[in-house]
Amino acid sequence: MLSYNFMQNALFVSVFISILCPCIGIFLVLRRYSMIGDTLSHASLAGVTIGLMCGQNPVLGAFLFTSFCGALIEFLRSYFKKYTDLILTVVLSLSVGTAITIISSGKLHANADSFLFGSILTVTKFDMAMVLILSLISVLTLIVLYHQMIYIAYDEEAAKVAGVRVRLINYVFSILVASAISISIRIVGVLVLSSMIALPVATALQLEKGFRQTFLFSIVFSFLDIMLGLFLSYYLNVAPGGFTALVSVAMLVLVLAGKQIAKRVRSFKGSPIS
Repeated sequence: MLSYNFMQNALFVSVFISILCPCIGIFLVLRRYSMIGDTLSHASLAGVTIGLMCGQNPVLGAFLFTSFCGALIEFLRSYFKKYTDLILTVVLSLSVGTAITIISSGKLHANADSFLFGSILTVTKFDMAMVLILSLISVLTLIVLYHQMIYIAYDEEAAKVAGVRVRLINYVFSILVASAISISIRIVGVLVLSSMIALPVATALQLEKGFRQTFLFSIVFSFLDIMLGLFLSYYLNVAPGGFTALVSVAMLVLVLAGKQIAKRVRSFKGSPIS
């Protein structure tokens, strides 16, 4: 299977996706902003259609438009402080409306369907280079802003009082989310991309560890989800994005079941013998 160039390309991209998505996802989940990932994944479709219409690389189009939408969400937060869901509705309407308008116009130079469901056949050398560059920039930025982002994730108001440049970091973080989404879109697809951002983190949270351990376990679960989804979808001849989402859900269910079994075993061992 790995003798095929397209599978080698897909494996290369998948490794970076498995690391980058939970790096972004853990901060979104802790801030209860996981639906922002879903909104921006739909925004990436609009970026793809714009890129295809202009004859440019669709991944670059996805990154630019998703970055714009991420910055727009942060900008609108100052006007709708108590209505985050309303902001997401506005951006989602803009994104989906743009995508549908362009697709229905008949002006696309290629088919955008592969971006909806994900396709291992569409990963190019240029995409791999973009994935490498965007991933390195994103990870380095996360390392530099690590402590500030943890502070913001747990208490944004306290972070402001402590002198953290919350607004600037939120804008930077929105671009990081756009980066993660744009490089993942080829393999995972728009419709299930948000699952790769949130589900590995949700699975790791069930282990009830500290932040760093949860962070590391979320990367492990993300890697397992994507690798199993990629390889099994190849043999089953199904779209890797949808199957990876199913694997992610199955992994979460297994961890929840294991947690309950372990709890019952502990209670059984701790019960007095009559």
